[in-house]
Amino acid sequence: MRPFAALRGKLPALTSLRWKIAALAAATACLVALAVGVLVHLWTARDIRGRAEARAFNSVYSAMDTYHRTGTLADGAALDPPDLPASLRHPADGNRHTAYDGSVHDNVGPSFWAAQRVGGPGSAVLAVEINMSPELYDLRRLDATMAVASLASVAAAVPLAVYGAGLVGRRLRRVSETAVRISAGDLDARTGPTRGRDEVADIGVAVDLMADSLGRRLRGERRFTADVAHELRTPVGGLLAAVDLLPDGETEDLIRGRVRDLRGLVEDLLEISRLDAGAELPAPVPVPLGAVVREAVARTGLDTAVRVVETRQTVETDPRRLERIVGNLVVNAHRHGGAPVEVTVEGRTVVVRDHGPGFPTDLLRDGPRRFHTGARERGTGHGLGLTIAFGQARVLGAEVTLRNAPDGGAVATLRLPGPQVPGA
Repeated sequence: MRPFAALRGKLPALTSLRWKIAALAAATACLVALAVGVLVHLWTARDIRGRAEARAFNSVYSAMDTYHRTGTLADGAALDPPDLPASLRHPADGNRHTAYDGSVHDNVGPSFWAAQRVGGPGSAVLAVEINMSPELYDLRRLDATMAVASLASVAAAVPLAVYGAGLVGRRLRRVSETAVRISAGDLDARTGPTRGRDEVADIGVAVDLMADSLGRRLRGERRFTADVAHELRTPVGGLLAAVDLLPDGETEDLIRGRVRDLRGLVEDLLEISRLDAGAELPAPVPVPLGAVVREAVARTGLDTAVRVVETRQTVETDPRRLERIVGNLVVNAHRHGGAPVEVTVEGRTVVVRDHGPGFPTDLLRDGPRRFHTGARERGTGHGLGLTIAFGQARVLGAEVTLRNAPDGGAVATLRLPGPQVPGA
């Protein structure tokens, strides 16, 4: 089992934290620019209408004064103009009134009108029209300018956001890489000192503290396992020598079998302690894969069918460790599975299959655990066979995967690394 195997390089780049933060910054900048643009547009348009209304109101007052003094029309005033809005055709006597006209004629308009009767009831209406076209044209130019400025701001904000998010992303990636190394068994991996005093730095410190605690516990466990196995070797050897002195009989055979089982357990514990300590080194040589697998299966003494697709297939690996892995997988299949047990060799892959109840769910999910044999229906044992197989596979750079066949039975697959070496 390889935890976090798809942590990096498996997701599209656009789903990374950097681009999410950049997209959020761009969206925020766009919303701010839109809000500011709308507010400025509404405020300016309201100001234009207010100033146009005031000009119209004052202009009709000035025109009325001129008309009464000189009898002439000034400031663009007109009597009963045909375009005068209907709401201003009958203003109250002596009162000035204004109205907005949104129509556009010959590029003139929208406009604000102001009107007042020149005399008593039924007299003519003096009106002044204030054209707002120039101001509205300036408003459109202001909108365009703000749009360009907003786009420029977004274009400047996004790279800054990408850069800033990249700094955070690199720090988080460093922490995640450390966590992956720790999960893979590198107990000396540390994030190390990080800049700043933010949440990312806190995560890095927490991961390092977790690694320190985990390392102490695992090293203590491994040291205890190695010490126990080493101390048991001498008394177990003495027991074997003492058993040889017993007279032949059923009792002697029973004791001899139990002592041999105990010696095998001690040897397995020592092997696991060496694997945990990283003291095992492979000695790869070119070997015929099919022949090595057949020999490993034969050494188990168990009735197992072996099928080799390519008999001349040669690989470069450590044959002793390869035999150990295959032997443990075959013994595990017979002990915890059901007959028939079949071994297939194809390319650099060795598949061991039984026809029993299959692997337990927790074994498929969590991988093998020492002294844990899974479900009761898969037999008994001390649960070290698969643990040793996985450990020796890591030494070879190989991979062991476990699954259940659709039609029943457990399937263990060993994939050896490296290019194939052509056979002679």
